[in-house]
This record gives sequence, structure tokens and C-alpha cells, in this order.
Amino acid sequence: MTPTILSKKPSLETVLDHLHKELSALRTGRASPALVENIAVEAYGSMMDVKSVASISTTDAKTLIITPWDKTVIQAIEKAIRDADIGVSPAVDGSVIRISVPQMTEETRKKLSKIVNEKAEEAKIGVRQVREKAREEIVKQEKEKAIGEDDKFKMLDEMDILTKEYTGKVEEMVDRKTEEIMTV
Repeated sequence: MTPTILSKKPSLETVLDHLHKELSALRTGRASPALVENIAVEAYGSMMDVKSVASISTTDAKTLIITPWDKTVIQAIEKAIRDADIGVSPAVDGSVIRISVPQMTEETRKKLSKIVNEKAEEAKIGVRQVREKAREEIVKQEKEKAIGEDDKFKMLDEMDILTKEYTGKVEEMVDRKTEEIMTV
């Protein structure tokens, strides 16, 4: 692959990483720290992620335990989780917050599947935007006589192959998440 095409890989990886974070935050009926770790909490006069102010663990497949490092932020964490509207109810239990992840209904599963597909479409748009930027750079290089016409077409073909590869990776991630959501 040419240097111009290789320079686009980090941008494409960023799109995949973002999709991974978005999908991991979706509830699947199993307790996962990813469900709450990126929720913003107002602590110490600024906004911080839950994972920055507390440890998050699972005791079983249905229960999350959040243990704040500073007990003064426990109410702020509880409020942030309630306000995040992720379909769970946090309960303060002494110095920890317990979250029981409820069993998902068929209707909830279908809604989440729709959300997964929306996130996938956003990721595909991101991949296509990276491809468009690469195409613009390649055409510009040809106009400036930095590369020849044959090189331009070769690079455009390489970029299309890379785009298909990353679109396939998006599809794989979405298929896995949809299967996870639809599994009872």
C-alpha cells in the first residue's frame, strides 16, 4: 500500500474504536462495567467519567457494584446514572452503589437492535468520509503532477479495498452485538 493510503489507517481505526465504545455502552441484559464507566459525573467542580471516580465490578451476570474512591461523590454518581437513562436503577447501599440489570423484553431487544444499526451507519459514514478525504488528496497530488494517472487509479483502488475491509469490520462488530442483544 502507498504511504497516502497507509496514513488513513489510523483514522479508520479511530472510527472502529468509537463504534466499539458506543456498542459496549449498550445494555445487553448482562452486567458490564462498560454500561456505566463513561457516564459523566459532576465531581470536584468538573465533569468526570464514573471510571475516574470509582471502581466498577460485577458480582454476577446481573449486578454491578460501583465503589467510589471518595464517599462524598456517591450521591453525584447515583444521580448521573439515573439521569443517563440507560434503563437501570442505581441503589446506594452504604458506601457502594448497586445496579441490578433487569431482564430485557423482546421489545427492548428490538429497540436496541435498531440503535446498534444506527451506530453502524454512523461508523460507515465515518469510513466513507475518510475515503473521500483520501480521494481528494490523491486527485490533488495528480493535479500537482506529484503522481501519474496510473498511480492515481492504483491508489484509488487501494483506498476502495481498505474501505471495504473496514466496512466489513463494522458489519462484524454489529453482527456480534446484535447477536448478543437478541440472545435470551
